[in-house]
Amino acid sequence: MRIATWNINGVKARLEGALAWLKETSPDVACFQEIKCTDEAFPDEAFEELGYNVAVHGQKGFNGVAILSKRPLDEVAVRGLPGDEADTHSRYIEAVVPCAGGVIRVGCLYLPNGNPIGTDKFAYKLSWMRRLHDRVEGLLALEEPLLLVGDFNVIPEALDARNPQAWTEDALFQPETRAAFRALVNLGLTDAVRACHPEAGIYTFWDYQAGAWQKDHGIRIDHVLLSPQGADRLEGAGIDKFTRSWEKPSDHVPVWVELTGA
Repeated sequence: MRIATWNINGVKARLEGALAWLKETSPDVACFQEIKCTDEAFPDEAFEELGYNVAVHGQKGFNGVAILSKRPLDEVAVRGLPGDEADTHSRYIEAVVPCAGGVIRVGCLYLPNGNPIGTDKFAYKLSWMRRLHDRVEGLLALEEPLLLVGDFNVIPEALDARNPQAWTEDALFQPETRAAFRALVNLGLTDAVRACHPEAGIYTFWDYQAGAWQKDHGIRIDHVLLSPQGADRLEGAGIDKFTRSWEKPSDHVPVWVELTGA
């Protein structure tokens, strides 16, 4: 079973590329972030024609997350991250997907960027990460395969940036941000890509500016985190870097995992 995640950076603007990627790689579950449209404006039919069931938590013009599944979605458990009723950002959706012998729970997230540092945006990022920590802590008590996937807007370690010094004043690489990510992982989660690829040079984002793609000035901010029950099934993980060279690309590339017995 292949489960993938991609910050699509506008699903309507990148629809042709999204469909081409799905046809080429055929993930069983595909999670999108930053769809930048409402639920009603999401191009469901285009994905349904490829055999996907669709669950969307959208927002006009920005944010927005979606889960596509070739298998029926047993349950769309949550739209919006619990813990703050005043938070109207569409950044989290959670669904249950049937698999051999049970279910897999998938949480698709678009974590706040947090820039600039020292503003309410950075405080919101850290608050959102605390709420995510609380949600995951509760889900782990279910003792089921859980995948937490998406654009975390976190560079976990210096290894995850081609030029770490360029990010020292950015919210993605602040000590508080990285500590919150470590605390999340330390609940018992496995960083799937790092478990399979401990080497340098593994990136998921290249800025559109300053020739970042051409110079390979990338960072790794899109992650797949697995519960112990999910990690037991981990067979492989990787990134579809080739999509970044396409015409009109997203600045992110897809990240995927393969699970056995699913």
